[in-house]
Amino acid sequence: MADIDASTKPGTVDQATLEKVEEYIEQEEGAQHRFGGAWGYFLFLVAVAMSLFHLYAAYGNITTTTLRYAHVGFVLFLAFTLFPWRKEARSRFSVLDLLLAIASVATLAYAVWGGDDFLDRSTAPDQVDTVLGIALVVLVLEAARRTTGWIMPLVCVAFIAYAMVGPWLPAPWTHRGYDIGRLVGTMYMTLEGIFGTAVDVSSTLIILFTIYGAILQFSGAGKFYLDFSFAALGGKATGAGRTIVLSSFLLGGPSGSGVATTVTLGTVAYPMLAKAGYEKNAAGGLLAAGGLGAILSPPVLGAAAFLIAEFLKLSYLDVIKMAAIPTCLYYLSLFFMVEIDARKYGMRMVEIERGPSAWELTKRQGFHFFSLIAIVVFMLIGFSPIGAVFWSTVVAVLTSFLNRETALVDFGLFRKPPSRWIPEFLGSRLIKALEAGSTGMINIGATCAAAGLIVGVVTLTGLGLRFSEIVIGYAGGNLVLTAVFTALIVWVVGLAVPVTASYIICAVIAAPALMKLGVPDFAAHMFIFYYAVLSEVSPPTALSPFAAAAITGGDPYKTTLQSWKYTLPAFVVPFIFVLDPLGTGLLLNLPKGAGWFSVVEVTVMAIIALAALSGAAEGWLFERTPLWQRLMLLAAGLLLLAPKPLYDAIGIALIAIVVAAQLIKPRARAAH
Repeated sequence: MADIDASTKPGTVDQATLEKVEEYIEQEEGAQHRFGGAWGYFLFLVAVAMSLFHLYAAYGNITTTTLRYAHVGFVLFLAFTLFPWRKEARSRFSVLDLLLAIASVATLAYAVWGGDDFLDRSTAPDQVDTVLGIALVVLVLEAARRTTGWIMPLVCVAFIAYAMVGPWLPAPWTHRGYDIGRLVGTMYMTLEGIFGTAVDVSSTLIILFTIYGAILQFSGAGKFYLDFSFAALGGKATGAGRTIVLSSFLLGGPSGSGVATTVTLGTVAYPMLAKAGYEKNAAGGLLAAGGLGAILSPPVLGAAAFLIAEFLKLSYLDVIKMAAIPTCLYYLSLFFMVEIDARKYGMRMVEIERGPSAWELTKRQGFHFFSLIAIVVFMLIGFSPIGAVFWSTVVAVLTSFLNRETALVDFGLFRKPPSRWIPEFLGSRLIKALEAGSTGMINIGATCAAAGLIVGVVTLTGLGLRFSEIVIGYAGGNLVLTAVFTALIVWVVGLAVPVTASYIICAVIAAPALMKLGVPDFAAHMFIFYYAVLSEVSPPTALSPFAAAAITGGDPYKTTLQSWKYTLPAFVVPFIFVLDPLGTGLLLNLPKGAGWFSVVEVTVMAIIALAALSGAAEGWLFERTPLWQRLMLLAAGLLLLAPKPLYDAIGIALIAIVVAAQLIKPRARAAH
């Protein structure tokens, strides 16, 4: 990579690096066609129509069945017309792609046209139902392949095969088995297969939040959050690292995308990290760790968070509430790491090029915070999550006009000749944001449709309960081992499929094991969600670290190891809320009889545990830690994760010994 300019202003990145970064983004979001002309404009309008349809559905009178079928129809049509069957075919119009898109819409139009009679035939589909049902399953699998790669459709095929060959499987995997007709009836003709919970969430919350995020991005909110972070936290030796942590939280909250946040941060902030003294791999690891927080950060979180609310039949506000303390602990852990980095590596103070202060920026464009706050306020006063994000989107659009630079439609539009109004409006940032809101979630929509096949099989066969018995059997009924095995299962599944799919699969097959041992359902699902997210920084699908390495010029695998170092202290936190009932205080959901003091107590112990684990991971506290001190910090951190008085006392004592050894030793040297 070329020499990095020391300027901390948004810098330029060479074309080869941009192309490499784009490859990693495409691995997460799929490689899209780049059509121009009339065909490109038509697809642009279809994407805008998709956003407008879902915005209308947020308050319009559309039945659940129609909404889900229409949503999948839009997703499949755009998946086949925007995503080539292979990357090399990009920008080439394909008649086959168009035929597949039309076939997708036809199979769904048939279902909508059939009405209640169609749904009533689900237990005994006729020949046309069966043919079209098989066609839709194949089309969904192909759409998932185009948008997410081969692994997800292959996993779906394995589950479908499991449903069909049940009688011939060895115990304990045996089940009665299901023929093509029964599978088609469930997957195509009910709301339990393709059109089940995952598509329900995708067609309501996910797409609305994606539109909301696009509105923020096109109104310049992302740039404001970065500038605000630079202005607020620059000027100290730890300023570079702190800026990454704060800006990743502000950017990630509305985006919910780990790779996108990493890339946005990296292209702007890497020169500052390099000047502060971060070597390439460490800088990339910190950028990826910051980006990963986007999937954990309220008010948007990742797409899987919406599924938690639906699976558990909770308000989305409850999910935000449960995520609040763990999110703070995640970023606090990153703060600990960058504070240690500054001392360990002798970081240099970075002078931010003089610009507006944080207060001046807030006065000028602080309205970008309004819609983020509005989401929570609307839910607190009784709006549904769908209503809250709809009106917060309206707030974001209206507040964009408070500044000419951020206005989503040009102020001077209506001073132009009437003949220019429609073309100018269609070319405005508002319409582009609506288009981006749809195209930005096609991969998630296809994943949710494909995941519906998996959920349908699990529901039919009872695989979730059977799998939980196997896991508990291997763990000997021990909760700690069951939690470890569950974390490993989620992590391994997450290596192959996206976070959303990983959560869906493991929520139906792995969560029952934890719940069977007494873990509350909400704690089990949050545990699985966090370990599904960890897969984002785990090879071979560690897209965030790989994208960061492309920007910094570091080694992708060394950068991945660095990102593990930064994130692992925080990823032991989920064990707190599954190993002890009081640990659910971190999720602001206490068992009966426990008071709010328990929340404070468990949170303080978690903070101390994170500090100890950060010191162990870095090999540094106040100074370099010898091996015995590092092991003591590790043991202390792990003991403090189990909210029991004896373990807490031992953990605090171990930390006190290390702190005393590190503080007394320098004083003894100074005395001599």
